[in-house]
Amino acid sequence: VGANGCGKTTIIESLKYAVTGSLPPGNKSGQAFVHDPRSVGQSVVKGNIKLRFTNRAGHSMVVVRSMEVTQKKTTMSFKALDGILRTVDPNTGEKVSMSHKCSELDRQIPTLMGVSKPILEHVVFCHQEDSSWPLQEGAVLKKRFDDIFDSTRYAKALEAIRTTKKEYAGVVKDHHGSLQGLAAHKLAATGFRDEMDKIRDQLSQIQDEINHHSDEINKHDVIITQYNDIQGDVEEMRE
Repeated sequence: VGANGCGKTTIIESLKYAVTGSLPPGNKSGQAFVHDPRSVGQSVVKGNIKLRFTNRAGHSMVVVRSMEVTQKKTTMSFKALDGILRTVDPNTGEKVSMSHKCSELDRQIPTLMGVSKPILEHVVFCHQEDSSWPLQEGAVLKKRFDDIFDSTRYAKALEAIRTTKKEYAGVVKDHHGSLQGLAAHKLAATGFRDEMDKIRDQLSQIQDEINHHSDEINKHDVIITQYNDIQGDVEEMRE
């Protein structure tokens, strides 16, 4: 609460710019966000915003965003300078400063805070001139709610799940066909194995018969040998 012109809106605009990099609406691309160089009689005026926040891991961090406005002959130009992200090394306790481009900070700060950029822009640090956005037309409102609830990412995730499911369904179908073929090969192999076992049994029986007949032949050979010896003896006696 404060009087008009004391800087309430400027604080919200500065907080929003520090965490999202978004400039306030209607400020001529940032020229009005910094002091007019003509008011101080200079050609260049620089601005600086420092914000200390606690990241989602519970560590304190400081973001520093710098900008400058340059007065040319007939126009002014706004330029966002590289920002600095400061933190404390938990192992050594030393302060660490890292320089980042503005686009990198725009992505990193919301991630470090654990809050999406659309929520920071349109809910937490919503500008008073943009506070009536829930009453906007349907298409604009839908897009903003999609950004806030990250439904686009959700839809992409669902589409990726559907695509993956379809791919795996094709793989399962192929594996099922291969499984049927392998089952048929297994059935044929089982039949061949049973037939092989039967043939082995038959071969074993035939081998037993061969061994038996070999023994009989050996016995008869002995008898024949004995008869030949007797016949030889008889012939000698006759002589």
